[in-house]
Amino acid sequence: MKTFSTREAAKKLGLHPTTLADYIAAGKVPTPTVLQVGTASLHAWTEEEIEHVRKLLPKIANGRKTRYKKLREEKQKGEARSTPRPKKKKT
Repeated sequence: MKTFSTREAAKKLGLHPTTLADYIAAGKVPTPTVLQVGTASLHAWTEEEIEHVRKLLPKIANGRKTRYKKLREEKQKGEARSTPRPKKKKT
């Protein structure tokens, strides 16, 4: 059975390796098999684990929300503001 490093798994998933490592640390993605090589511990990803993460990715809430994303979500929920925001005056 072929295994992949976190860097290779991230490349297959279309993510940055740091992003994938952050998801593992946050518990958003299950931890793959951990191999102890001397004093270092490495994650060994199988094809099945990579495909499982690929199915989980759409469910993970990424990043912080900008005000435009918040407004769009409010409109979709029907919570849109009844009055528009006042425009700022240019000086």
